[in-house]
Amino acid sequence: MTRKPIREEDGTHKEWMERAKSITLDTLPDFLRELTEDYDHDYGTICHAIAAAAVAAAWAVEKSPQGGITGFQGSAVTWEFIRGWNSSMIGETGARIQNMDNLLFPQYADSFTTVPEDTWRRVQEKAKEHLASKDEAASSVRAHWQSIANGSVPFGLRIA
Repeated sequence: MTRKPIREEDGTHKEWMERAKSITLDTLPDFLRELTEDYDHDYGTICHAIAAAAVAAAWAVEKSPQGGITGFQGSAVTWEFIRGWNSSMIGETGARIQNMDNLLFPQYADSFTTVPEDTWRRVQEKAKEHLASKDEAASSVRAHWQSIANGSVPFGLRIA
């Protein structure tokens, strides 16, 4: 079978993601075969295909007899996926995903101005580890680590 050349500009990946939401355990194998065999991917489109495959698999399991998860559980799935796929994005001290639309609403101010106390403690410990290991770093970075280790919260953040 001849693979169809595809480019990001074609927008086909947007259709994949829409379809991914309706995939079931029965239709998942055909969807995965399509993504992997019907297209001649380039550098960007293969990323979209992998993402659509992951979303389709998640929705298929969610629609299974044991599915029906809550929004809170869906958030946990997102973090578990990030940890499993690219744990370096999480780092050792934590990570957060922020909905920038919330900048439009004053009740979300703390999500942009605070850092959780447990995260702050982990950041301080990591700064101390960097200082103790004599890691190679610019003097400005070492001074920043020292400031954190000494208890100065950076970037105008507050501890929540």
